Amino acid sequence: MRLGMSDFRCSQSKEERAMWQNNQPAYEGQTGHRSWTRKSSTHLPLDLSYTAVLRLYCMEAGFTEPRPEITYINESNLLLMAWLEQVPFFSSLQNRNHMDSILCISDSRFGSIFRERGNAVVKKHIRCEQDDFDLLFVPTTSNYSERARFKRGKKRVYRLRDSLTLLTASLATLGKTLCPQLGEKGSIAHDEVRVSTLKTHSAQLLDYMKQDIRLLGGVMVKAQEIFWTQYKVDIENCLTLSSLSMLIFRMNYYDPNSFPIHIPSRNEDTFIRRGYYGGHADVYKPYGENLVYYDVNSLYPYIMTTFDMPGGVPVWHGNLEGKELSDLYGFIEAYVVCPRTINRPFLPYRDRNNILLFPTGKFVGVYFSEEFIYARNLGYKIYPLRGYLFEKKPSPFVSFVSSLFAKRQKAKADHNDAMSYVYKILMNSLYGRFGINPVSTITEVCDRERYDYLILSDNLIMGDKLSEHYYIVSYYSNTGAVDWKPPKISAVQLAAAITACSRIHMYKYISRPDCYYTDTDSAILEVELPSEEVSSTELGKLKRENYINKGFFLAAKNYLLDTKEDDVIIKHKGLAKDKVDYEWFVSQYADLSRTKRITVESKFRIDWQTLNIGKKDLQVSLGTKVGTKRDPVYVNSVWVDTQPKDVIDLCGQEITALKFDLKCVQHEYALLKDEHAELIKRYTKNDQESAKRIAESDQLLASLQSEMDKLREEIQLMSAAKEPVMRPLTESPTVLEVPQPTLSKPPPKKKKPKKPKAKKKKPNDTS
Repeated sequence: MRLGMSDFRCSQSKEERAMWQNNQPAYEGQTGHRSWTRKSSTHLPLDLSYTAVLRLYCMEAGFTEPRPEITYINESNLLLMAWLEQVPFFSSLQNRNHMDSILCISDSRFGSIFRERGNAVVKKHIRCEQDDFDLLFVPTTSNYSERARFKRGKKRVYRLRDSLTLLTASLATLGKTLCPQLGEKGSIAHDEVRVSTLKTHSAQLLDYMKQDIRLLGGVMVKAQEIFWTQYKVDIENCLTLSSLSMLIFRMNYYDPNSFPIHIPSRNEDTFIRRGYYGGHADVYKPYGENLVYYDVNSLYPYIMTTFDMPGGVPVWHGNLEGKELSDLYGFIEAYVVCPRTINRPFLPYRDRNNILLFPTGKFVGVYFSEEFIYARNLGYKIYPLRGYLFEKKPSPFVSFVSSLFAKRQKAKADHNDAMSYVYKILMNSLYGRFGINPVSTITEVCDRERYDYLILSDNLIMGDKLSEHYYIVSYYSNTGAVDWKPPKISAVQLAAAITACSRIHMYKYISRPDCYYTDTDSAILEVELPSEEVSSTELGKLKRENYINKGFFLAAKNYLLDTKEDDVIIKHKGLAKDKVDYEWFVSQYADLSRTKRITVESKFRIDWQTLNIGKKDLQVSLGTKVGTKRDPVYVNSVWVDTQPKDVIDLCGQEITALKFDLKCVQHEYALLKDEHAELIKRYTKNDQESAKRIAESDQLLASLQSEMDKLREEIQLMSAAKEPVMRPLTESPTVLEVPQPTLSKPPPKKKKPKKPKAKKKKPNDTS
């Protein structure tokens, strides 16, 4: 059974706001309308529609009824509770069916009030207005959750969930793909909805809500039917798309005997996660004409079938200095030197602002060993320090990806959009489940005693009072050794290996001098690729997305493409994304320092302290941050190119880095000395060319000798010093072979009240 919900909110005109601020009824004498007494432009639910979907039966729909005798704000507070009380009615329609899960429409931030900060808004209404229900919040990682569980005593009544985390597409797209026979999703002009027009447009609004819940019910029934028929998996048992993909993989494709997946310990996860960097987005050239946009067919699934994966139980090696990289397989912390001659560096580096750079310079970091081998072939110098080594084993995902990809190709050939969509989302969602972060956010609605305890935690996010008896607290969990309870299938070594190998696969395209822009699995080039590398159907090959007349690339995920199909594609991050157009990109490229203060209306602004949702006008500065990832290069005051940033970050490994630098200089000195000796052997008095080369060699040998002496002196000084001369720019976690002491505070022990001791009576005491 499923229950879909949709809601709409009211905007205020200036006249309405003025009447509300004066605490006057907005439309006195008119029935069917409610008064508003708040002084802010806060959105509140006005009406609610729902449909109960019973397997093999029908869909029953209902709507909350307006109550003219109740003020608008009070009705909004009671709205959810009225709906909750009506849900058990549908469970009684058929004794063998039980209303278990409730799915909410959540196309976007505007589409649902149930999708932010663990349903804090729902909690506020339900816990503060109705003590009959007990609300439990069930957290997971990555901001996904089983939104809430409603209970009476010890009996669970039903669970509230979010449809967007399970089927990651808009309701309009899902309806068109999975159940086109139900018609298209309706639309209303949300900005034009006013309290004064609700009665006039009530029929239109109800039709809009009916179609929403009809589509949601149809979509979920169709999805449930598909997944059960194909894989014997019920989507009701999964909270997210990645968990659904994982369940199908484990039930139908995974062989634990050939590739047992190791679940990392806290130390292992902390260390390996430092080498989990994600995709690569960069601007290389800011403007180009006659370009081609390429995109890889299912990049991550392709990597999962092509590259070997880290298997077995990892073994910690505390000293890998001097080891040959080709003999190591796993995640290694190393001292890295990237020469400045590499214009498109390969290895990522995360700076103190959490920005992912691809710099030159000297730095220490954790990387997958396959990345190091590839980087060394490009000219990097790699000095391994320590790390976890795995077994190199064939990928366990080959059958999973190959099967789904073949089925998707057949579905596309048969024009079966529903099945093609299902196979695509399953294939692309599995890898992310392995990289799920064990650190999760928990939100509790609790009493004062629990609140006083939670706010003392170092992991506190926020806390506030909801009502006379209830408080709300949000905090991080899984941050220490004591409370370490990672997801049962969190294997970050697999996710990190997949993304690392993806960067290897993409580098041959983004390192080309005619590459203007890249974003994870795409590249925009000036010269077309050879036909053998291009295919719209073959896994791992590139498909041609667009021919581009003009392209402006101002920053990562901030670009404009004027395509030859007369379409303009704009990508812009930030609140003002609706304010940028072709003219803005042209003027911004001409003057990068150009900024403009504009007013942006945020239609769905959440106040996390009061848990109110409303509209708010925000003053923002519309401009472009250039140079955060690469430095711009100008020719005659025109931005024409970029160059990599240069980084020095040794993370407390200064002495080790100096020793490695000394070793490299010594090796270079030895080679040059041998060459110098050979020149002297061949030298004759009349050979002026040899004399010139010998003189140059003498100068270079003297320079190298001076550099070696300087390095030795620095090493001696730093070794003798009590404190390091240089401080690390970024914090580097220390990983030991033994469990580390926890940094979290243990729960305080409750002191039992002492009973007053009875006074012993003296023999002569007559009192």
